[in-house]
Amino acid sequence: MSNRDIIVIGGSSGATAPLKTILGALPPDLPAAVFIVLHIPARSIGILATVASAAGPLPVHQSADGMRIEPGNVYLAVPDHHLIITKGHIRLGRGPRENMARPAIDPLFRSAAAAYGPRVIGVILSGLLNDGASGLEAVKRCGGVTVVQDPADAIADEMPRSALDAVTVDLSVPSARMGDVLSDLAREAAGPGAPVPPDIRLEVDIAAGERVNTEVVQKFADPAALTCPSCGGVLSSIKGSRPLRFRCQVGHTMTADVLAREQESAVDEALRVALRVIEERAELVARMAKDGRRSGRRAIAEMYEERAVEYRQYVDTLRRAVLQSMEPLGSKVDEGGQNPDG
Repeated sequence: MSNRDIIVIGGSSGATAPLKTILGALPPDLPAAVFIVLHIPARSIGILATVASAAGPLPVHQSADGMRIEPGNVYLAVPDHHLIITKGHIRLGRGPRENMARPAIDPLFRSAAAAYGPRVIGVILSGLLNDGASGLEAVKRCGGVTVVQDPADAIADEMPRSALDAVTVDLSVPSARMGDVLSDLAREAAGPGAPVPPDIRLEVDIAAGERVNTEVVQKFADPAALTCPSCGGVLSSIKGSRPLRFRCQVGHTMTADVLAREQESAVDEALRVALRVIEERAELVARMAKDGRRSGRRAIAEMYEERAVEYRQYVDTLRRAVLQSMEPLGSKVDEGGQNPDG
């Protein structure tokens, strides 16, 4: 029986420091391959050198399509490609973004779960929002081991907490202990394999760049009255997903938290544009009123003055809305726990 020889690690904001600690603690004879997806800017410089310097004796590779998987090696996702694991090899996918990111954590975890089942150890580190929680659930569903950085130990605890909410994880440990924990887990025998759920295989294929349309999405999702912020297409709610997720006909997928953040950004932008347009309109009609007064057209001037007053009232209303949208959610709740806006 094989050991747990596939370790997949995902992190975002605040994940670099714990990742260095983990890699530095892994032994040179680690009987597992390590795969890493970090949410970093596409043009970020030096991430490969940063990871390599922390990996001690373990060689670090920038992933390439078709690269052979070898135990005792670390494979790092490259910008603008999903890192996908197949039996024995790496595949770089150009499928749609997940949670507005490519590479995203979930495709790596799902592909590992589909290819290696109980031989997988899934690890979620510090980060914002909840990318990786769905992928960690896939690892669990396929018999793998799930590990989450202790939220109290994370600089950004949202990803660890979301993973703990979505999955009954096997271990939650601080980063200082995680290297030793992973080394021990990698030497244990993997459990029995289980059939891979069809929805996991479909989502792996989508991330790899396979054709996706409404018919494909409807195999594992139900249409929802929501719009994709990336392409404007209709979103569908993925059946039984933890956390709640949506996918459009093009293939973009995001959790409810990410969708809410994108919608909030769109609303804020719309408010700012409306504020600017109405302020300009108020200024224009005020000037037209003055011009009417100068030219002796009293009725015209009074009409424009009334419009200027009306537009300035709109401006005040919009400005209050913009300022309120910038307040943290908690500041809108009074001491008695009630929202003053009802």
